[in-house]
Amino acid sequence: MIEARKVWLRYTPSQEWVLRDASLTLAPGRIVALMGPNGSGKTSMLKVLAGLIKPGRGEVLYEGSDIWSMDESRRLQARRAAVYVSEKPVMVRGTVMDNLLLGLRLRGAEPRQARDALDRVVEGLGLKGMLDMDARRLSAGQAQMVSIARALVLKPRYLLLDEPFSHLDRARRRLLAELLEELRGEGVGIAIAGHEELYTLELADSVAWIESGRVAMQEPGSVLI
Repeated sequence: MIEARKVWLRYTPSQEWVLRDASLTLAPGRIVALMGPNGSGKTSMLKVLAGLIKPGRGEVLYEGSDIWSMDESRRLQARRAAVYVSEKPVMVRGTVMDNLLLGLRLRGAEPRQARDALDRVVEGLGLKGMLDMDARRLSAGQAQMVSIARALVLKPRYLLLDEPFSHLDRARRRLLAELLEELRGEGVGIAIAGHEELYTLELADSVAWIESGRVAMQEPGSVLI
């Protein structure tokens, strides 16, 4: 489980607080939707949960221990368990396959060790005919799918997705939704920040409404106010 407890965050001392006394829990096998207007703090909360940003106040707990009080080795393990996928994916030079294997190579793993995971995401996200394409010539929707697949190949315990449906057509949205449902059933904890209420809210077990840096938890299907 990952928990943000009473987190306050701002990026510079002179800036307004981006997150204000914000708490959120991401549990295995659950999907939480982070909803709210642009600039409300959704992306910042995902990065806090991923251990990418240290809050100014509050705690971020991974399996009960504060990430920022861990030694470097344990913190690295926690960060590898939770993978953040940006709304604006960056493709490195090379083919789609090169990009899918990037995370494994950075971790020193042999590609064959994750062959099953690779085959699954390629099939599940409809990427089979794209593997030899130049990754930097992909459309926004194609790059979004490759970025998500690149994260899934790492077999994360927690998946933190920033606007994952934003550049996808209807067919790709359905493929992604189906795969996320499968992952939830296998115990992966998933947080989705988004504006695509139809897909995001259909998947969600709980909804975190974020506005002006504050979090209010609501049940799926309730009116967001």
